[in-house]
Amino acid sequence: MVPIQFGVDIFEELNRLGFNEFCVPEAVIFEIERLMKRGKGSDRTAAKVARSMMGRCERIVATGPADDVILRLAKNMGAAVLTNDRELKRRLADNRIQTVSLRQKNKLDIV
Repeated sequence: MVPIQFGVDIFEELNRLGFNEFCVPEAVIFEIERLMKRGKGSDRTAAKVARSMMGRCERIVATGPADDVILRLAKNMGAAVLTNDRELKRRLADNRIQTVSLRQKNKLDIV
């Protein structure tokens, strides 16, 4: 299954932007699983899309609050982060970490 949200093939778009290695921390996996069970509406839909993407990502052992883990790993690895979460994007920008987000519901863009 191709991970598509709003008609966008996420991995095709990431490749277009020059990204070809993908990872996901366990803390994020746990959060996605929680949203799959307890989430409602668009949160649950987003979690389903995220879960479909995890199979193409390297799993990284890292626990703690998901946003904190993402920030720490991105700093340590020099990695960009794919997210549409406003608060996380703000924290990443404050730390000068490259962020990739869905724009206009039809393409990914680097922030």
